[in-house]
Amino acid sequence: MSVLTHLQSTVTAIKIADWERTTINTSIGSLSTKLGNHFNNLHSEFVFGSYDRRTILRRSKDPNSDVDYMVVFDDGSSFRPQTLMTRLRTFAESNYSRNEIHQSSPTIVLELSHIKFELAPAYVSWGTYYIPAPASSYSDWISTDPNGIKSDLESKHRNNNYLIRDLILLMKYWNVNNGKVYSSYELERFIIDRWYFYCYNLKDYFYSVVSGLSTYNLPDYKVTKVNRLKSVVEKTKEYEDDDMPYSAETEIKKEI
Repeated sequence: MSVLTHLQSTVTAIKIADWERTTINTSIGSLSTKLGNHFNNLHSEFVFGSYDRRTILRRSKDPNSDVDYMVVFDDGSSFRPQTLMTRLRTFAESNYSRNEIHQSSPTIVLELSHIKFELAPAYVSWGTYYIPAPASSYSDWISTDPNGIKSDLESKHRNNNYLIRDLILLMKYWNVNNGKVYSSYELERFIIDRWYFYCYNLKDYFYSVVSGLSTYNLPDYKVTKVNRLKSVVEKTKEYEDDDMPYSAETEIKKEI
């Protein structure tokens, strides 16, 4: 097996399989129906985030994988976030087992056997969505573009040999296995914004993105993890240059 084949096989192992997506989509449909039956003041409700962008790791590879679900209330702007959080908790307790529910500000989490939902309360004003602000913020609500990164990803993916989603999955997998050196969003945004010259296959893209990883403002223990990945990639490339594919594959497996 070559380094390229190993990376491709890893992507297959860590991405959500079609049967898993079918099961999750059934749960999404059920959730949507239950929300519609429970509330009569919803503007809209929809999936967003990494599941919608198809950059989510399967739960067996990342226990924290979740489906982000925005619940937009008609009257949301008239209330503080906790009021809407309480509405969602009441909904969840009426429709799901209580041991599956907990609050993780600013979301209500439904922990099902096969997937975790994070329900985010929101309101919309003049086309702009607002979600609860972090506890450290001076305001109750902050604006968000739930689908903004999706169009950027689709364009980048299309213009780069349809390999950007696989690249994101690989890097997220490394990130999870190293205690989240970067936030998932930060890592995904970096990959989308990067330029890739002379990249033709997944290995080329992987080598390129690793070489560009920044350690600016990272604590020392995270810098060590990034530098270790870079060192392994450089050693892997040396083995490849010396026509030692088995050694190259063994080396890259130290990190991916």
